Amino acid sequence: MRREGTTDTRRTFSFELFPPKDAVGEERLWDAIKRLEACSPDFISVTYGAGGSTRERTIRITSHITERTSIPTVAHLTCVGSTRAELVEILGHYKEAGITSILALRGDPVGGPNAPWWTSEGGFDHADQLVSLASSIGGFTIGVAAFPDGHPASQGNFEKDIEVLLRKEELGASFATTQFFFEVQKWISLVERLKARGSSLPVIPGILPVTSVKQLVRMSELSGTPLPADIRSRFMKVDSDPIAVKALGVEVATELCQDLLDAGAPGLHFYTMNTSSATQEIYTNLGLGGH
Repeated sequence: MRREGTTDTRRTFSFELFPPKDAVGEERLWDAIKRLEACSPDFISVTYGAGGSTRERTIRITSHITERTSIPTVAHLTCVGSTRAELVEILGHYKEAGITSILALRGDPVGGPNAPWWTSEGGFDHADQLVSLASSIGGFTIGVAAFPDGHPASQGNFEKDIEVLLRKEELGASFATTQFFFEVQKWISLVERLKARGSSLPVIPGILPVTSVKQLVRMSELSGTPLPADIRSRFMKVDSDPIAVKALGVEVATELCQDLLDAGAPGLHFYTMNTSSATQEIYTNLGLGGH
C-alpha cells in the first residue's frame, strides 16, 4: 500500500478485524487493538458481514479506531444491499471521520459466498464499479481483493481473475490484499502473471493465523480456499489440543510469512479474528518488532 502523495513503497504490515456483535465482543476487540498497536501496524482494516449485515457497525468502529488510536484505518465497502446513492453517503461518512483508504469489494450475499447473488435496485454488482465510484469522488486510496487460489466465481479461470484485477487497477485501485492461502507459489504465480501484463499493483498476502481447526475448515469451505493435504494432516493430528493447534498455527503462518518476505512480498496482512496473541507471536518469530 503506497502512502498517498509519496513514492514510499516499503513493506506494510497490517491487521484485519470484524465489527463485534455485542458489548463483550467490543471489549475483546479493543483489547486486541490495544495489544496490536504495539506492533506499529501500517493500517487496520474493518470488514462488513455477509450481506452488508454489519455496515453501520463497520462505519462506527472504523471511525472510532481513527479517533482513538494513531493507526491508519482502511474501511471495507461492498456492493451488497446498497444503492449507488447510499454508497456515496457511506463514502461521505468515511471522509468526515478522517478515513481516506477503503477496500472496495463485491462482498458476500446474505447466506455467504456460495449463496445466489442479487443486485440491489439502483446498486452495483461488481467491485470495479465501486472502484470507479470512489475514484470519481476522489480523496481515497483504494484497495481491492485478490485470490491466489482463484476467485470461486471464476470456476478455475485464473485469467479471468487477472483481467478483473487489471481492470480495477486501470480504474484507480492502488493496492490489493489477498484472500488467505497456504502455498507461497500461488502468490508468486499471481504476481508474476500480473507483472507480465504490465501491472504495478502491489499484492499484499493475506495470512490466517490458525487457532481453531473447526474455524479453519469452515472458513476454507466458505471462501473456497483449498487446504493443502499436508496442512490439513498436520492440524488434524492435534485437533483435540487447543494449545497445540494454536502453536502449530503460529508455526505454519511464520513459515509462510518468511517464505513470502523472501520472495519479495510488499508486506503482510493478518486476518486476526479479533485476537492478538497469535499475530504477536508471528511478529516476534519474524523479528519484525516495530519494523
